[in-house]
Amino acid sequence: MEPVDRAAHPLDSLVFGSLHFGGELSRRDMSSTQEVKGRLFFAHVDDVVYSKIDARNGAIGIVPESMPRVVFSSEYPIYAVDSEVALPEYVKLLFRMSSFRERINSLISGASGRKRVEPSTLESIEVPLPPLATQRAIVDHWREAQEKIAAAVKSADEQDADIEVRLLQRLGIKVQRGQSKQKVIAVTWQNLGRWSVGFHQYRLLAANPNEGTYPVSQLSDIAFVTYGIQKAPSNRPGAHPHPYLRVANVQRGALDLETIKYINVPPEDFQRFKLLSGDLLVCEGNSADLVGRPAIWNGEIDDCVHQNHLLRVCANREVVMPQFLLHWMSLPPARSHFRSRAKATTNLSSINSVDLRELPVSLPPLAIQKKLVAEVTAARERIAAGRATAAKLAADTAREVEEMILGHRPVPGI
Repeated sequence: MEPVDRAAHPLDSLVFGSLHFGGELSRRDMSSTQEVKGRLFFAHVDDVVYSKIDARNGAIGIVPESMPRVVFSSEYPIYAVDSEVALPEYVKLLFRMSSFRERINSLISGASGRKRVEPSTLESIEVPLPPLATQRAIVDHWREAQEKIAAAVKSADEQDADIEVRLLQRLGIKVQRGQSKQKVIAVTWQNLGRWSVGFHQYRLLAANPNEGTYPVSQLSDIAFVTYGIQKAPSNRPGAHPHPYLRVANVQRGALDLETIKYINVPPEDFQRFKLLSGDLLVCEGNSADLVGRPAIWNGEIDDCVHQNHLLRVCANREVVMPQFLLHWMSLPPARSHFRSRAKATTNLSSINSVDLRELPVSLPPLAIQKKLVAEVTAARERIAAGRATAAKLAADTAREVEEMILGHRPVPGI
């Protein structure tokens, strides 16, 4: 309804919106030299915006007060809500209903040319429209639940961060707080090490394990580090198929085993690549902040191997517990080590086996390691329970709100 006059509004004077699957809107960074094709349109506070391509995935939202005037392309139709019959927040909840998404999907099924949700398609859908007071009560119920969910998630995040702080303190390592990267760094020649500003930025920010209570060992002194099997056309599943772990299976501190693929491993190579319970798997490449993320293998799948983009760490259990190594690799000193060593390409950072072998590890006696591991495990179980409760509340609220909108559940206060 309100096209942007490109002559009167230079690109760098506009606020471009980015619409996410959850319906949230954020600011999209645009370069002044970036070319923008097609017409642009203004959206204002409480306007409803949706993505023609991703509407079925929940990319429908409301312009927040923090973005009073935002710009979208013609791929994002914009609607001003008639305040006499509907609340913008209620309209947003309508779009989030599973029954509404199913209706959209039923209307756009077919050839690829019909995958977009055109305005005429959206406008043809009939929706429940109770009185404004009922709409407000439904929205208030949803908001109250969101506040509880946000508080639970924030509490879990704070407890997660507190685990790191307490573990560092138990190791006698000074916790670095409130520091930011220095843009100008002076380094003596003997401490230069690498021609990398990033390396020294993270080195200066990192908590220093050498200043802790316990001696520090390089990982290579207390564990073996090996690569996995390299994926190639020649080892597609054949006469000797085995399940194998990929980078996608290794999350920070945990394994995602929902999707497992197979690879051919000759019998003479199998023992070399077979994963054993207690092995750690470390991602060789990822985004700069996630490179080196670890997880531990507990024998979840029989006769499993791993690909070469995962580094395998076999701990010497006479001196270090695998679980302690797992927790150590998630602490700031280890993350800073991986971040400073990471070699960056266009979209990916990576470390190699040498970087991993040279990881400094604070090494208390086994008895203390066991005690620390037990404390961290118990704390993470409490956090997981809290996150599960928040997830259940979110699912229950979505179901309740949909039932209220459809008239299958009483609305509080109405």
